[in-house]
Amino acid sequence: MPDRPARVRVVLAEVGRPRAAADRARADLAEQNQVGEALLRGLMRAQFALAVRLAVVVGVGLGGLPLLFAIAPSVSTVTVLGVNLPWLLLGVVPFPFLVLVGWAYVHLAERNDQDFADLVERR
Repeated sequence: MPDRPARVRVVLAEVGRPRAAADRARADLAEQNQVGEALLRGLMRAQFALAVRLAVVVGVGLGGLPLLFAIAPSVSTVTVLGVNLPWLLLGVVPFPFLVLVGWAYVHLAERNDQDFADLVERR
């Protein structure tokens, strides 16, 4: 049987702990003091601003379609593959559009959360 290397015991306590600043930030969040509240308000403000921006995108994207038909009535007579364009724009296009906006919201909200976590770790 070949010689095996001797086992080495790995202990996490041997690693230095230069994370006092991150621990302090976590404590500020847990204690909900002024610093922790300010950090959380910043995160909530960022998430709310993201939600408002994407709600405006959805409102303009979907709310603009009836306006388009009112301003340019000739659009309602166009057919694509034998189907009237208004049916396609109002019945088919909104679903992929809403899925795309939902995916963008989740992606950007997770990025906001990651930025917040990085801020807490860096602090």
